[in-house]
Amino acid sequence: MTTPYYQDDLVTLFLGDCLEETAWLDADVLVTDPPYGMAYESNSNRIKGTQKVGRSVAGDDTPDIRDRALVAWGNKPALVFGRWSVPRPVATRHRLIWDKGNSVGMGDLSIPWGHSEEEIYVLGTGFIGKRESNVIRAQMLMSADHNRPDHPTPKPIGLMEKLVAKTVGVVADPFAGSGSTLIAARNLGRQSIAVEIDERYCELIAKRLAQQAFNFGEETP
Repeated sequence: MTTPYYQDDLVTLFLGDCLEETAWLDADVLVTDPPYGMAYESNSNRIKGTQKVGRSVAGDDTPDIRDRALVAWGNKPALVFGRWSVPRPVATRHRLIWDKGNSVGMGDLSIPWGHSEEEIYVLGTGFIGKRESNVIRAQMLMSADHNRPDHPTPKPIGLMEKLVAKTVGVVADPFAGSGSTLIAARNLGRQSIAVEIDERYCELIAKRLAQQAFNFGEETP
């Protein structure tokens, strides 16, 4: 059995490919922001012909990895981030909208409108809580924020807590990224199992989790 990269009483994180490191499949609910075919790179860097080192997303040239992971997951409940310009997962039942506040986000800089929202797809059954709007408002973490994690697409912990709170059981995140899902789950007293393919981000997650142990009650992005 593979040794976890990081582990505490509630969080287990593995370094590797989620299609090979499959412990996450034993969890009860999936909450994840997968690579889904954006080939992420900021448009400002494209225009300038530069790219900031260390801020790419592995596998983000097609939605293939996302879709293969969802097939492995089966019909258990899942909340999966996505984008309007990329085909939704086949089994999508509903769509949530993350309202990012005043941010105009990434996108085509040749037109005078940006993106201040992102889609979250609802798959499977077994969600809990009162019926609410499908629009969830949470300010996007801006690049100028001094405490923003060094990851291209970190999610606000408050947003992830709202998603996790609508689920029960152990949380899986096979594309752990900056670790916001894991921090949100731990803040809610929930166990989580995660996989991240890039060791840079495993290290980032481990540091964030270690810092969180000493910052109870404070929201860290």
